[in-house]
Amino acid sequence: MGRIVLADNMDVLPTIAEGSVNLIYVDPPFNTGKVQARTRIRTVRDGSGDRRGFQGQRYQTIKLHTSGYPDHFDDFTAFIEPRLVEAFRVLAGDGALFFHVDYREVHYCKVLLDAIFGRECFMNELIWAYDYGARSKKKWSAKHDNILWYVKDPRSYTFNYDEMDRIPYMAPGLVGKEKAARGKTPTDVWWHTIVPTNSEEKTGYPTQKPLGVLERIVKVHSNPGDLLMDFFAGSGTLGEAAARNGRDFVLIDNNPEAVQVMARRLAFCKPECVNFEPSGYPPRQEALFPAACE
Repeated sequence: MGRIVLADNMDVLPTIAEGSVNLIYVDPPFNTGKVQARTRIRTVRDGSGDRRGFQGQRYQTIKLHTSGYPDHFDDFTAFIEPRLVEAFRVLAGDGALFFHVDYREVHYCKVLLDAIFGRECFMNELIWAYDYGARSKKKWSAKHDNILWYVKDPRSYTFNYDEMDRIPYMAPGLVGKEKAARGKTPTDVWWHTIVPTNSEEKTGYPTQKPLGVLERIVKVHSNPGDLLMDFFAGSGTLGEAAARNGRDFVLIDNNPEAVQVMARRLAFCKPECVNFEPSGYPPRQEALFPAACE
C-alpha cells in the first residue's frame, strides 16, 4: 500500500526498526546556495506571442504557479551525516543505499559514506547524464548527477542482472543483427533525459527525477514485496517506481507542498498518509492531503 509521511526525517528515522528496509534512495538538497524553483506554465495560440511552435505558429506563455525551496546549508556534511547513520541502521543485511547528489558535494559525501558504511561497501558511482538546458561559455557545461551505491554487506546484496533494461548499441553494425536487436546492458553511465516539460509524468515539483532512472534501480536492486524508502521524497518518484513494480514504500518529506504532490501522484495505489509528530507533540490538524489519500 505504501506510506507518505509529512515530517522532518530525523524525527521519523529513529522510530523505524533496525534492519527493516531493503532499499533506500535519497536525493537530498544539493547545497547549491540557490533557490530551487519550478514555474508551471501553459501556452495559448497568439499571433504576437513570445514562443514559436510547430509549423511556425506563435504562442503566448502564461505563468500559472512557481514552487521552490532554498537549497543552502552552512555545513552540508553536518546536516546529512546523522541521516546517513540512521540509513545504515535501518537497512536490511542485504540492503542498499543509493545517494543522489551532484558534483559540488559528491567528494565530501563519498568520504562520509566510506566512514559510515566502510570503503568495502562502496559498489559504484553511477553517472546520470542528460543533455538539456543552458550551456556555459566559461567552462565545460555540467550535465550530469552522481549516484553513489553502497551496500550493507558486500558479500550479500540484491542485484537482479536479468531485470536490467536493455539499451541500443551505438554501433549496431559491429555486433550483428541478433545482438543489435537484443540491445546491451547499461554501464555505470546512464544516459536518460530529464522529465520533459510536456510529459504526463511531470508533476511540477522543482527537482523531480525521471521515473525511468528510479525504475532501473528498483528492479535491479530490490525484489517484489520489499520495503523501499526515500526520506527526501520530493515528488515521490521512488514511490511510483516501487508501487508499479510490486514493492512497498515509505516516503518522508517535511514540505507540505511535496506531500500533496505525492498524494495526488500516488492516489492510484491508495497510500496511507501520515502527519507525523515526535512524541509529546499534538498531531497536526491541517488538511494537507487530497481526499484520495485520507
